[in-house]
Amino acid sequence: MSKVPMTVQGSELLKKELHHLKTGERYRIINAISEARALGDLKENAEYHAAKEQQGFIEGRIVDLESKLSNAQVIDISKMKNQGRVIFGSTVTLLNISTDQKVKYQIVGEDEADLKALKLSHSSPLARAAMGKEVNDIITVQAPSGNIEYEIIQVEYL
Repeated sequence: MSKVPMTVQGSELLKKELHHLKTGERYRIINAISEARALGDLKENAEYHAAKEQQGFIEGRIVDLESKLSNAQVIDISKMKNQGRVIFGSTVTLLNISTDQKVKYQIVGEDEADLKALKLSHSSPLARAAMGKEVNDIITVQAPSGNIEYEIIQVEYL
């Protein structure tokens, strides 16, 4: 399987979640299963079945996180010299040419993308259009409502 780009912050968040699941949630569910087992007949024991189902979800998430981390190519943008180009991990400020509205996004891996946190997946149309471009370049993004033009006004390597 090929490596998937990920920022240092994204990698740390996944490691933190994995640690929490392995050291906290896993043991909480084991205790819940033990307590439910002590209640008797397992065929009609709703608590037991609910705990087993939760255990399946947690174990599945652990496997998923371990897989993502093992296939991650962690990129530390802060250690790179700012060449003024939009690259993976950079933070780019864009100006919508038709509305004069500024937006600022960090370009991150797919598992880290979160529009509320202004983190944009590197595979999104906007990020793909901006990649490799420099300050003052104009990019065009095809949207359902038509083409939108942005001017790149700042590129930061934070």
